[in-house]
Amino acid sequence: MDNRIFLFLATILSGFALIRVPLAGSFLEDVSPVTNILGILTVIVFSLVLIYKGVKSLFQK
Repeated sequence: MDNRIFLFLATILSGFALIRVPLAGSFLEDVSPVTNILGILTVIVFSLVLIYKGVKSLFQK
């Protein structure tokens, strides 16, 4: 099994953490929209990578 798959899963989890992190009331409140966008893009990109690797392994002989 490819060990990078676990890295991709960890990256997806960190993307969800970026989406859910509470920044209200802190000095980082201004960058909250940036962390949301970055988290969403991270989850989407690495989910597509996992889907691609899964389909590729299904059709590989």
